[in-house]
Amino acid sequence: MWYVITLCVILVIAAPRLLEMIRPTIGPKQRQNAEGDFAQLSQGVTHFRWVGPVRGPVAVIIHGLTTPLVAMDGIAEGLGGMGYRVLTYDLYGRGLSDAPTGAQNRVFFLQQLTDLLAHQGIRGDITLAGYSMGGSIATAFAAENPHRITRVVLFAPAGVKTTEGGFARFCRMMPIVGDWVHGLFARKRILEAIPKSTARPEVNRVLVAQRNELRRKGFLPAILSSRRGMLSEKLEKDHRMLQHEDVPVIAIWAEKDATISIKSKDILAKWNRAARQEVVKGATHALPYTHSAEALDALRHALR
Repeated sequence: MWYVITLCVILVIAAPRLLEMIRPTIGPKQRQNAEGDFAQLSQGVTHFRWVGPVRGPVAVIIHGLTTPLVAMDGIAEGLGGMGYRVLTYDLYGRGLSDAPTGAQNRVFFLQQLTDLLAHQGIRGDITLAGYSMGGSIATAFAAENPHRITRVVLFAPAGVKTTEGGFARFCRMMPIVGDWVHGLFARKRILEAIPKSTARPEVNRVLVAQRNELRRKGFLPAILSSRRGMLSEKLEKDHRMLQHEDVPVIAIWAEKDATISIKSKDILAKWNRAARQEVVKGATHALPYTHSAEALDALRHALR
């Protein structure tokens, strides 16, 4: 009896790690025939893609916490239509990029971006765009490298005022128990939050990608590590630095965003009075792929 009880306890404790071990690792097989290219960087392989004309000013787009670069396709194509050479890439632990272990904090993500720019030989000024957590990464990189930035474009960016649910907060704040709870229950919770399908093929592509992420090894640990790292930063100092360095900032918010509060707009205005801000009516946090046309219109309006 005690042997059975002990075995059951061990299995329960080890369940999250066992579940993670049986998920497939992203490797050459999964990357066959993939659109885009791959770069061996200092922390691992990064999947990236160029969109738009061969010549023109460079824009780099950074996606958010849970959805790979496909979420930004509409924005990338729109910027390409505006004459930009657009570089998009998968953050580590997402899409077709590697999932290295370690803290996914500011240093971690800025190193990936720095490595990728060097790999692609991008030395001139860039327009840096980021969505949600990608907005935090874009803000942090621009604040540390203002001499390299032409403009920062933020779509519902984190780092100002983020709404965090009780489950996410518990897992983030509890180092050991939180890991266990996240490993057992986060996949189900994320899957339930993904809509089944829509009448729009471009949105369905993103929904399929979101479900596929849950099948890969390293995704769930990356999410939790990012919550404890990059997403835990409040970027007031960075935004004030961008104003001080005269780096133009455009922030585009979603009116009905339940993840990044629309109140962030007023907070950002206090941190950076020079920032141009727009609101997309009716949009939720899925703004870049459900309202990409409207977001691009807002961007054009801010540029004018």
